[in-house]
Amino acid sequence: MVQRQLGQLQDLLGVWEKNYTDLDEADLLLDMSVEEKDETSYLEVAASLSDLKERIDLVELECMFSGEHDANNAILTIHAGAGGTEAQDWVSMLMRMYLRWAEAKSFKADILDYLAGDEAGVKSVAMMIKGKNAYGLLRAEIGIHRLVRISPFDSSGRRHTSFASVMVLPELDDSVHIEINDKDIRIDTYRSSGAGGQHVNKTDSAIRITHFPSGIVVQCQNERSQYSNKDMAMKMLMARLYELEREEKLRNQENLQGDKKDIAWGSQIRSYVLQPYRLIKDHRTNTEDGNVDAVLDGRLDPFIRAYLLWQK
Repeated sequence: MVQRQLGQLQDLLGVWEKNYTDLDEADLLLDMSVEEKDETSYLEVAASLSDLKERIDLVELECMFSGEHDANNAILTIHAGAGGTEAQDWVSMLMRMYLRWAEAKSFKADILDYLAGDEAGVKSVAMMIKGKNAYGLLRAEIGIHRLVRISPFDSSGRRHTSFASVMVLPELDDSVHIEINDKDIRIDTYRSSGAGGQHVNKTDSAIRITHFPSGIVVQCQNERSQYSNKDMAMKMLMARLYELEREEKLRNQENLQGDKKDIAWGSQIRSYVLQPYRLIKDHRTNTEDGNVDAVLDGRLDPFIRAYLLWQK
């Protein structure tokens, strides 16, 4: 763990040093272009400075990842709230949004568990997002997400409000030990119904683990073998138990972060309004974006960055 953190700091230092070198060079070229009244060189320097600003912003973002597990992969779960088909369709929209966000960042996304809606959409979905600082980024998404729109399922064309909860946990590495007694869990197998082709529908390869002391239930049906699904389901259970233990310690210390005090219906962190106007607003940071389609297509970084700055 210490060795990994040291390596990350060394990499970060190297990037900062290169950015400072590039900035000095750009400053020198800018002075020369102004002195020689060379418009072409001036435009080239302006473009390089714009690129440099984006690179510095990215490094600044990485400096915000101070949490113990921020560098880890993330297990992201979305559950539909009350509202039947409306809420289940909202879950499918959020699932697509996070998959597109992961794709844009060249992260790997795997569907671990998928429960289809009764008529349309998705009741719940669990995904593993693999990439650098995946958990550090996606923890900005924890909470209730609210959608306001004219329902495509309402023949009267009325406006509906739907809710979905997003939970994000870090994939734990070997440095974290969570003790799970065999007598405290029940492992069930069932026939997979999600992604994976015809194979998963022919064998009872999916795994459901129930942890009696906490009441936590986790499921995995992504992998093609029962063994692999059991291994991933145990990882999901350990992550849930670790988070439960961490939050209990924080509660005992009366030091629970404000944005995690009450993750419940009605305490949404972000609203997505499609009608009567179009706007997405984060209620923690007051960050807004009128380009609803772009955000639902995965452009989440401005909201994530604003949250990380706000949290600091």
